[in-house]
Amino acid sequence: MSHAAFALQGATILPITSAPIEQGVVIVEDGRISAVGGPDLPVPAGVEAVDATGKWIMPGLIDAHTHLGVHETGEGWAGDDTNEMTDPNTAHVRALDGINPAEAGFADALRGGVLTACINPGSGNVIGGECVVVKTAGSVRVDDLVVRSPAGIKSALGENPKRVYGEKGQTPKTRMGTAGVLRSAFVAAEKHRAAERPDRDLKLENLVRVLDREIPWRQHCHRADDIATAIRVADEFGYDLVLDHGTEAHLLADVLAEKEIPVLFGPLLTARAKVETAKRFPENAVRMAEAGVKLVIMTDHPVVPIQYLIVQVMECVKAGLDRETALRAVTIHPAEVLGVADRLGSLEAGKDADFCVWSGDPLDYYSTVERAYIDGVQVS
Repeated sequence: MSHAAFALQGATILPITSAPIEQGVVIVEDGRISAVGGPDLPVPAGVEAVDATGKWIMPGLIDAHTHLGVHETGEGWAGDDTNEMTDPNTAHVRALDGINPAEAGFADALRGGVLTACINPGSGNVIGGECVVVKTAGSVRVDDLVVRSPAGIKSALGENPKRVYGEKGQTPKTRMGTAGVLRSAFVAAEKHRAAERPDRDLKLENLVRVLDREIPWRQHCHRADDIATAIRVADEFGYDLVLDHGTEAHLLADVLAEKEIPVLFGPLLTARAKVETAKRFPENAVRMAEAGVKLVIMTDHPVVPIQYLIVQVMECVKAGLDRETALRAVTIHPAEVLGVADRLGSLEAGKDADFCVWSGDPLDYYSTVERAYIDGVQVS
């Protein structure tokens, strides 16, 4: 990419980690933000000044739970590489190997201001495989888009794995069996870690990364009883737990806050198609935030198309979530959970110049993304 130096002037700037700035200035050099400030911030010589009067500028949104590019929209079975449902434990597979960055969802992401996405395997297996964080534009080669890989190991509790394998007459066919698969896998990983010269085993090596807290355990679960199981097993083995979905996480919000377990809440703009999603309401996000849970809002694209991430934020605000927390839930909070906050999630000097210029307040439904920049290069 060619990294021109420029300064956007006159916009309302939402840095996220500091107060909004009226008539602000964002200076970009060498693909990074070099300065953010008010109208008195001097623009260095040789830096092009760009008028952004009346616009709003905020960091690119981060969708922390998607199947972007592995479940291609409009491609049917040929573009569905979400679940390797041939073994309850596929800890060794990588979402990265199934991503098609040419699929339509990447263009949709830009339209909705989503410049970073975590792409996960599906929830058909008890242990689904590696997650990866990517930027949503900049190359036709997915390896060039990677921000962090692996960014966690996906796992699932609840209805999905017991349905998939129960219908095959295999373990697990119950919630007990699912938890048993988890415990057996981690016990095997502990033995592998303790061995003097262990043989190569891609599954166990990834689970050891989780046990060593190099990467988090991304636990798909909706119901409060499944969330309790997720906490119980994490406590037994001592890994970093992240709850994906958390439909009923508000019922255990005090416990989650005390244990500093973040919740990636969503999807919201979809029918309650399963029993375990019956209690899904945007008000649940409010209750979690009020209890001190680190809240992230996500789409589960393509369950909810990725461009509607900001619309889900609006729905939570309408339900009572305060504006600042709502915007943090799709910027700095997911950046922290995904381990990329040193580069993304806020407008600060030294971070990647990944941001959008909106026509108006991003929480106004009629506002649109007029320009999007990744690494200081305009991508839309």
